[in-house]
Amino acid sequence: MRYVIVAAMGLLLAVAPALSQQEGHLQPGSDPSMLPGPVLIADEDNDRIILVDPQGRVVWTFPETGDLQPGETFKTPDDAFYTPDGKQIIVTHEENFAVSLVDIASRRIVWHYGTPGAHGHGPNQLWNPDDALVLPDGHVLIPDIKNCRILLIARGTQTPERIFGADRRPPGGCRHDPPRIFGSPNGAFPMRNGHYLVTEIQGAWHSELDVKAGAVVRSFRVPGVRYPSDSNEIEPGRYITADYSKPGQLVMFDGDGKVLWRYKPTGKDALDHPSLAKVLPNGMVIANDDSNHRVIVVDPKTNRIVWQYGQTGRKGREPGLLNTPDGVDLAPPHSLLIVHKDTMGMP
Repeated sequence: MRYVIVAAMGLLLAVAPALSQQEGHLQPGSDPSMLPGPVLIADEDNDRIILVDPQGRVVWTFPETGDLQPGETFKTPDDAFYTPDGKQIIVTHEENFAVSLVDIASRRIVWHYGTPGAHGHGPNQLWNPDDALVLPDGHVLIPDIKNCRILLIARGTQTPERIFGADRRPPGGCRHDPPRIFGSPNGAFPMRNGHYLVTEIQGAWHSELDVKAGAVVRSFRVPGVRYPSDSNEIEPGRYITADYSKPGQLVMFDGDGKVLWRYKPTGKDALDHPSLAKVLPNGMVIANDDSNHRVIVVDPKTNRIVWQYGQTGRKGREPGLLNTPDGVDLAPPHSLLIVHKDTMGMP
């Protein structure tokens, strides 16, 4: 079979011929024009990451047969983000206590941290890591939820260069007292001022971290948000979070924690543990609604879903279905770390 090779920002995809004639698998009412390009989905309980185009066609999957080397695993990928050069994907395996870096062109895992299947606080150990990010200089930033800390690991190494938070797991668990200890940090996303917005589960805090100084600039809460997940900056002074609850919600807020927009449908339309939301270039909001097994795009002007991949409440692996999607990114050049690469803070 002949294939067409599509290259963009170092991304190589083997796309079957006549893809435009293949059937998509969107839910009724979905408008492909709402997306600027393909969507990368961490399909956690299917043990895979997939790239879905705006028409609802899976155009790339990892891993496929032969991608993993002897002894390698790729279990429960719950977050996946393109690196700032677009050539690799950093994947967090929260429930398998590991992070892996996938090279797109070679289809190989080229770096990993953590001991798969074994949590801990010692060398090469994590305890529910979440939302690992690669910085433009190659450092990897890893929020380590149950160890109450954030790790900074230099390119290609296996030893933390810096630890923000607890240097050992504290008695009684995590609590909000940054930077000495973080209250179960589940995300640290780049801000355009060079700092990172940390979400803390304990107490539903947001903390602004300066990684260069190792200092927390400020902390605040957002009213009505019980479990902030993966809060990230839309533009200076405006942010969005997913409330990982049932019923869940998507919330935009300002730098003082004032709510600017809230999407919290009820009944059959209720969100069920959404864990990540981002604002698209056109102002629409994309989010993964984990326990509803879907990725959605919401129009904040009408509070209506305008695009959906995955059937609400139905898990599966076949085309058009997902099983607990827990992470989402846009394909380059609209991916999170490419958008922020020129302003990301360095150690």
